[in-house]
Amino acid sequence: MPKLFDFELVFSQIPEILRYLPITLEIAFISMILSLLIGLATALIKIKQIPVLRRISAFYVSFMRGTPIIVQLYLTFYAVPMVLQYINYYYGTNYNTNSIPPILFVLLTFALNEGAYNSESIRAAIQSVDRGGIEAGHAMGMTTFQTLRRIILPEALIVALPTLGNSLIGLIKGTSLAFVCSVVEMTAAGKLLASRNFRFFEMYVSLAIIYWVVTIVLERLMAHWEKRLKVNERRLPVDDPNQRLAQEIR
Repeated sequence: MPKLFDFELVFSQIPEILRYLPITLEIAFISMILSLLIGLATALIKIKQIPVLRRISAFYVSFMRGTPIIVQLYLTFYAVPMVLQYINYYYGTNYNTNSIPPILFVLLTFALNEGAYNSESIRAAIQSVDRGGIEAGHAMGMTTFQTLRRIILPEALIVALPTLGNSLIGLIKGTSLAFVCSVVEMTAAGKLLASRNFRFFEMYVSLAIIYWVVTIVLERLMAHWEKRLKVNERRLPVDDPNQRLAQEIR
């Protein structure tokens, strides 16, 4: 009777899967960085209540949060070449739609998707910042950008970091959907490797172990970073915004 479960195979094939871990991390971290920029811009648009952009950002957030990411991947994968073909036809250009690296579709989709979710976390974190520090910054002659960079964002980061950390962990696990755009990351590689011996269950156990370990490492790093930020925050007096601002500038 053949083995129903090959325990040794679970660990012996992990090194083969780990060869594709850099691709998974590349997708996750680049998408996360882009999503933070998109989320910050969207959050500021909502906070400042910019008339036209506010409606566009509300539609963007609603669409991204209301549709499955796998559908968004398919839309991006087929829509971008269609747009390039339209540009070629009407403007006489010669863009090669087949030369677009598939990973660009994945990065664009994940960045837009995460940006919609991160925008709400960032907006809530920014609005939780004490108004006294902001007013003190303006009183000392700071510009809006300087106040945002030196006062608002450092304090908002402490509030938003746990949520953003969870978003990053979810993004790493969500990269398993990149295969719909022909990007071979860890999960896709595992499926291809398992097709050689049809030991798919062992392969999925191996993938689960790798994702679990990566998640634990990220959780520890985020917890350590959050702790350090809170320690630095406690070193500053909170009862006097002007004094705290002066220490931050020094």
